[in-house]
Amino acid sequence: MNIYFICTGNTCRSPMAEAILKNKNLQNVEVSSAGVFAQDGGELSRNAQTVLMQNDIEVDHTTSAIDAEKLAKADLILTMTLGHRQAVLQAYPAVADKTFTLKEYVDASNYDVSDPYGGSVEVYRQTFKELQQLIDALQLKILEE
Repeated sequence: MNIYFICTGNTCRSPMAEAILKNKNLQNVEVSSAGVFAQDGGELSRNAQTVLMQNDIEVDHTTSAIDAEKLAKADLILTMTLGHRQAVLQAYPAVADKTFTLKEYVDASNYDVSDPYGGSVEVYRQTFKELQQLIDALQLKILEE
């Protein structure tokens, strides 16, 4: 299964989700991330990096813009917000059947994953915790399929 996480700038939420899922070392699961407004080659936010390291998750990340080829290859495209999902579908309507918000996919809710951008390390910890719970639920769903 190939999973593609999408957020705004690919500096906080989607790379944290990617790192959390990669850290689970699930067989036959490939994961990557991008941002709807990301520029290629940027850095992971310092606070995201700090929180991941505090949780013993190593990450080597540079930001990426959404890539049409990766969208096509993905089995599942998971966005952090409804706005991200709408942006993806507006530009790439052909991927509608495999594009969901992360929360919509794992627990059928319409809520967004909170954006820690510009916040303190504590705000990033809260987002990490939220993502960790969602990725745990995603893992269960993947293993059931």
